[in-house]
Amino acid sequence: MTEEKPAQITSIPDEKKESGSIPLPLSDSKQAFCVALPISGGRPIKVMGDNPHDFISFLKDSSVAWLNFPVKDIKKDAEIIAMSLGFSSSLAPTILSSYLSAYEDRDTEMGLMLPAVAVKKFDVLISPILFLIRKDLIVTIHEENVTRLVRLSRYADAFMRKIKPNLILEDKLTIILTRLIDENINRNFDHLRQIESQGDELSKILMDPKSPRGMIAPEIHNMKHALISYMDTLWATLDVVNSLRHGDAELISDSPKLLARVGILSDDVNRHIALSEHMSDVLASGLEVLQSIYNNQLQILNNRLALVMTWLTILGTAVLVPNTIATVLGNAAFDMGPKDQRWYLALIIFSTIIATWAAYWWVNKKGLMPKVVE
Repeated sequence: MTEEKPAQITSIPDEKKESGSIPLPLSDSKQAFCVALPISGGRPIKVMGDNPHDFISFLKDSSVAWLNFPVKDIKKDAEIIAMSLGFSSSLAPTILSSYLSAYEDRDTEMGLMLPAVAVKKFDVLISPILFLIRKDLIVTIHEENVTRLVRLSRYADAFMRKIKPNLILEDKLTIILTRLIDENINRNFDHLRQIESQGDELSKILMDPKSPRGMIAPEIHNMKHALISYMDTLWATLDVVNSLRHGDAELISDSPKLLARVGILSDDVNRHIALSEHMSDVLASGLEVLQSIYNNQLQILNNRLALVMTWLTILGTAVLVPNTIATVLGNAAFDMGPKDQRWYLALIIFSTIIATWAAYWWVNKKGLMPKVVE
């Protein structure tokens, strides 16, 4: 990560200021861009710039425009950019104070915040995207690590060219806004595939019975945490989309056809939630399988110990009988001598065999002998 440089501040000349003296940030890395439909009609025009005052004169000649600003510190720069473009000073801070998503309608202006997801292995990185809207302008502000809207700008003139000139401003704003939200939803979904891919790698580890438990358990926890974090962003996105789909805001179209597009976005998010929940269920099943594997391993170990103890019992019983005979006949009262060696050894061997067989027969008859070890 490059070291952050102090923000460069400049001011708009008096003839270009819209309301008072407002400092403007200069981007020292990625440029902002604006795509607009001219008032006079014709093809969309795309303009690049470094700070808001580069676009003000251009916006005056546009019927509707989309302006995108990548910034280093969204909490510091968003308010400055919003005020420079004529939005109220409290709009951006109010939106940014919410968790993951926000919806703020103020009749003549409105603001939205949606989460942008990036996944690196099981680390879910969430960055906010701000949507500031007024009667003829949509401004998106995001941090420089979010590139999805920059990629979308390559096709911005194509989808804006499809906007009919005779539509009212609210319809035009709704068409552009739904396209931007749809792009963010789809790019977020791409990262769910990355989580799924990491889950496939984890399943390969689970297939190996020799995999150490100390490695598997943290990986499963990390995957589950990643899924929960991702699903949080989906629910946050769904809240904003559902707030838009009814068309209550003054700046949003009342056209049933355009509101149906917002409804489609809601359906898409719901499908993504359903898929994420399915993955969570699969992961829960994997945890149950893992627990079953551990239980099976413990059962195998118990069976082996039981088998060892059974044979030790049989051998102990077998040794006990000849040991008792030897102790008794070794007493001086029996006056045993070398002449008794043959029958004495025969007795000891025979009693050992009989005792071993009897102990084994009894243990086996009582069902105390483990049948299967594995």
